[in-house]
Amino acid sequence: METTTFSSNGESVPTDEIQDLVAGLPGEKNWDGSPLYFYEGAWYPLLAMRGAISFQQHFIARDSDIILASMPKSGTTWLKALAFSVVNRNIYSPTESPLLTTPSHDLVRFFEIDLYSKSQLPDLEHLPAPRIFSSHMHYETLTQSIRGSGCKIVYICRNPLDQLVSDFHFSRKFKGENGKPLSSIDDDFDNVCLGIKSFGPFWDSVLGYWKASLDRPDKVLFLKYEDLKEDITFNLKKLAEFLGLPFTEKEEKEGSLKKYQGCAALTISGIWNAFFRKAKVGGWCNDLTPSMAERFLKIVEEKLAGSGLSFKVSE
Repeated sequence: METTTFSSNGESVPTDEIQDLVAGLPGEKNWDGSPLYFYEGAWYPLLAMRGAISFQQHFIARDSDIILASMPKSGTTWLKALAFSVVNRNIYSPTESPLLTTPSHDLVRFFEIDLYSKSQLPDLEHLPAPRIFSSHMHYETLTQSIRGSGCKIVYICRNPLDQLVSDFHFSRKFKGENGKPLSSIDDDFDNVCLGIKSFGPFWDSVLGYWKASLDRPDKVLFLKYEDLKEDITFNLKKLAEFLGLPFTEKEEKEGSLKKYQGCAALTISGIWNAFFRKAKVGGWCNDLTPSMAERFLKIVEEKLAGSGLSFKVSE
């Protein structure tokens, strides 16, 4: 029996149509052998594929919404903790923050791999403003209601070599259903160099948000993980100002920035650290050979040529 849902414009959308669409998409294998599907310029794992389509069909943004975007393993958990702290600091003190007891991924939920993969029509209307969501989807594939509304988008990127290595270790630890064990990062490295990995290609993801941040700096904030590591206070203030919630002079004198930084740091280093490794800038050198690093970095540099975007790959 055909199951029917309803899109935000009132048109019926049979779930069978989504299944048929996914079945007809070009496919490849991820690092661990699990399936990837090529949709609108990006590679999606099965977990996210149906959720991404349903999200595009149903989500309606509010002007007050905040969208946190990234490639996987780029500082997403950290950004979620920081943004949640900034937005809710008048509700929770650092010692009372839900971040101390709840993973940030449960407080700031993903569109495509959580909300819309679990339900085609999640109830989001009851959420108070500002709602904070996250996504690994490319800028061009976000709904028009997001790109055309007054909502804010914050994108965090990480240098391509560290992101690549961190993603490999995450894939090895949390391999997909029926996925093969991963023994070495050079497993299927040729495909990786073609951009065939979850939510890749890397260069298309970062370039889309980078260009959007240049075209609409009031709409899109582009952050680098390495910059956060180097000067968290400056970038936390930058984030708060972008969100329209700047820290007051009184808050700064009282040390609020340091307190919220500490809360976020505890979140990513304590009990909820399954998504984190050492996260050291330049840690890629422990896993990539010089020739592999040179090959991948050359591809990224060629893809980003002329954009003005560059990365710090070592401390």
